[in-house]
This record gives sequence, C-alpha cells and structure tokens, in this order.
Amino acid sequence: MTVFAAVVLLLNAVFNVIAWPRFFQRVRTDARARDAAGKATPFLRVHAALLGVALLLAALSLVAGILLLVAG
Repeated sequence: MTVFAAVVLLLNAVFNVIAWPRFFQRVRTDARARDAAGKATPFLRVHAALLGVALLLAALSLVAGILLLVAG
C-alpha cells in the first residue's frame, strides 16, 4: 500500500508540473488577463495564485512520494 501511495503522489506531482504551466500560458494570453492599460486583472491574479498552489502541492507530493519509497 505504501508503494501505491508513493506512485499516486509522484503521478500527481508530474501531472501538476506538466498541466498547470501549459494552462497558465493560455490564461496569460486571454483577453480577460489584462485591462485596457495592460494591467493584470483579477482573472490573471487568481490563476497565478492557482498555479502557485498547484506547483507547491506538486513539490510536496514529490517529496512525500520519495520519502514513502525510501522509508517503505
């Protein structure tokens, strides 16, 4: 069961690192990302925060997955 949990955590980390930055590239080029003056809108700021949280969770998942494999 420990190996299964480690694999799930590692897959989660890989998914977040691959999916979120690609998604954020599309968000940055979206018309709703900047106002007429070129200033970042709440739409962009919220998605930037989501990206940050997703990458933080990816890092934590990676560390936890590795620790489970080493300790298990």
